[in-house]
Amino acid sequence: MSRNLLLTVLTAVAASALFQTGCGGKKADAVAAKTVIQNIGSDTMVNLAQAWAEEYAKVEPAVSIEVSGGGSGIGIAALINKTADIANASRQLEAEEIEKAKKVGEDPKEFMVGYDAVSIFVHKSNPLNEISMEELGEIYKEGGNLSRWSELGVTIPGADGKIIRVSRQNNSGTYHYFREAVVGKKNDFRAGSLDMNGSKDVVELISKTPGAIGYSGMGYATPEVKVLKVSKKKGDPAFAPSIATTLNKSYPIARPMYMYTPGEPAPQVKKYLDWVHSDAGQKIVETTGYVPLPKQ
Repeated sequence: MSRNLLLTVLTAVAASALFQTGCGGKKADAVAAKTVIQNIGSDTMVNLAQAWAEEYAKVEPAVSIEVSGGGSGIGIAALINKTADIANASRQLEAEEIEKAKKVGEDPKEFMVGYDAVSIFVHKSNPLNEISMEELGEIYKEGGNLSRWSELGVTIPGADGKIIRVSRQNNSGTYHYFREAVVGKKNDFRAGSLDMNGSKDVVELISKTPGAIGYSGMGYATPEVKVLKVSKKKGDPAFAPSIATTLNKSYPIARPMYMYTPGEPAPQVKKYLDWVHSDAGQKIVETTGYVPLPKQ
């Protein structure tokens, strides 16, 4: 190879290496410049939060919303410990949680982002179509007087007649809300329920268990389970969970969903929350099976 040709080849190789290094540096800078927002909490809301995150990545490619569930209690603890930028919660913060947050210098800010109708699920073979709040309380509370399906006037094919109670673990906001709304604040849950980690787990177990009953977010309904209508009192009209029955309050076990930030949200977090409240963000609430905020 001639000296001139060798110099030409070496120059081309060096230029190529410099170009690749430059491109890599730009990519690295782009990655480094991306804003990451940690969004932790409610298992009821995790599918919705993930759908929001995926859609927002198209709107703001420079922002990555990292979503994880675990329950409202997990999200609130992360908020207090400053490991979450946003905590998802299917219940409001309790007074002691607010005080803990204030002790580390942050007064949590609350953002209502939609509603969930807590649905009552049974196996699809169950002939029962509706149930009252009182009957639910008697099934779930300690000392309750309903333990067999025959006491509700039904017989379930393939089941031994015993009511199998499916519930959530106590770090769940849905657990706390159900206790307050159905079981009663002063009452404990009856021992012996099957306590599941997540909303999806509740529905999956019921779909495989003919004698089971359980509660979960309305967005987790599948064709493998039946959703019961619920009445405020036995003999009153019973309503199915829906957008209309949630907003007009005829469905008796619906509650708001919240996002909390540790103090005033940072600019990128505030921009994301504004988008969640926009028509685009609220449309995702509806398409994932929940209830959007009413338009002002």
